Amino acid sequence: MLTKRIIPCLDIKDGRTVKGVNFVNLRDAGDPVELAKVYSENGADELVFLDISATEEKRKTLAQLVLKVAKAINIPFTVGGGISSIQDVAVLLNNGADKASINSSAVKNPQLINDLVAKFGTQCITVAIDAKQVEDEWIVHLLGGKVPTAWNLFDWAREVEQRGAGEILFTSMNNDGTKNGFANKALAKLSETVNIPIIASGGAGNVQHFVDAFKMGKADAALAASVFHFKEIEISALKKELLNNNISIRI
Repeated sequence: MLTKRIIPCLDIKDGRTVKGVNFVNLRDAGDPVELAKVYSENGADELVFLDISATEEKRKTLAQLVLKVAKAINIPFTVGGGISSIQDVAVLLNNGADKASINSSAVKNPQLINDLVAKFGTQCITVAIDAKQVEDEWIVHLLGGKVPTAWNLFDWAREVEQRGAGEILFTSMNNDGTKNGFANKALAKLSETVNIPIIASGGAGNVQHFVDAFKMGKADAALAASVFHFKEIEISALKKELLNNNISIRI
């Protein structure tokens, strides 16, 4: 059985780590390089760095900051935000990223997924999906959750897999920052829909939420931000509790 992964997420705006609720009301959470170093030393399995305003502001991800973070850590490192071309990904990989995460650009131009996979390999390309439950349907949103699309979560996930993406980072906009738990029903359905790994994002508030994401949601990895940034959950203690719940995890 593959081990589950714990992934802290650095949402970056103006060079600082920030965290909000339901994608709004952002507050400062510290220096990204320092936070990355702490997470790497404390047992995080991977790190995700998202330049959350890059697409909206029509600029590229902060390559120099990516380089500084990469030098500070020794764990796999995924970078997203403002990526829309092979050249964008090449710059990030050359600056120390292990994987690139694409979101809005993939929905606008699905062929980009094929092109990036052909150039860099499946293992390098993550597709992030921000979706919001509207009545009984999960609707994919773009531009940091501001713009609804015609895609539903599960159809888009199938499309993403068919085009060769290596994994999906699914963020529930309804759960984001609420600390009420992950969207486990949607996660479970997603894991039945596709065969590539699913990273659960949005809603972590306590250790039990991670247990539920793996057991009920069938997630392959769980990503969180504020509970780690503000030291509400220590990664080492979380991993021990996961082991106690018979969840395979790297200590």
